[in-house]
Amino acid sequence: MSGLQVERHSGEVWWTLNRPDVRNALDDALIATMRDEAHALAQDATVRVLVLAGAGPAFCAGADLAWMRRMRDYDEQRNLDDALAVADLFHAMASLPMPVLARVHGAALGGGAGLMAVSDVVIAADDTQVGFTEARVGILPATIAPYVIRRVGIAAARTLFLRAHRMPATDAHRLGLIDETCPSADLDTVVRARLDEIALGAASSHRATKRLLEELSPLPGAAERRLTAEAIARQRVSEDGQEGLRAFLDHRTPSWQPSDPSSA
Repeated sequence: MSGLQVERHSGEVWWTLNRPDVRNALDDALIATMRDEAHALAQDATVRVLVLAGAGPAFCAGADLAWMRRMRDYDEQRNLDDALAVADLFHAMASLPMPVLARVHGAALGGGAGLMAVSDVVIAADDTQVGFTEARVGILPATIAPYVIRRVGIAAARTLFLRAHRMPATDAHRLGLIDETCPSADLDTVVRARLDEIALGAASSHRATKRLLEELSPLPGAAERRLTAEAIARQRVSEDGQEGLRAFLDHRTPSWQPSDPSSA
């Protein structure tokens, strides 16, 4: 199913990003599949909890290289259409009425870190690397920004987006992107323990709680989603966006970075 494995275990639904050869990177097909599955899941009253996981060595390494190569030749309107699809995915995930638990390991970069931000409970292996690295390739974390800000606050988001660095799980935990870390060998045990805790609550209580939280801290509306999509579309076709994408795909340093980091 376009890189998404869906399993049901009683009231639990497990989504496993299943593109391990590309570290579960997101492309347009996977984004569309996840968005459509999220819309369907929102209407299913039998689902008590959604678990989001990744197959292979990583949770989600961000954008797929082949998709990025195609985007390099897109005009601003085509970039806008793509960005709106991404914005719709994150909105659909954040709007789910049931608890969403992310089981994170390996790399969680760009959109992968965005998936953490739209989850209610994030459990990560202690060797996880998290980063919003978009600025280093000349773009920006636009469509995921509202959800990151809701999770960690504007001050932490400024640091994360502007430094655009990879950080260890301990730092992501301190900032609030991760709720709990554990050794890799214990990850499934801890995830199961948290799922068992969630199962002690009434599903109607969970749904009512998420409705209340959304009223207290509203999700971005259509206007905000378009604003973020327009921002990334403009930047992708800008001089720096094009140079950053070419440099990334060519495995070289972009023109604005010093070739010797020590000289910066």
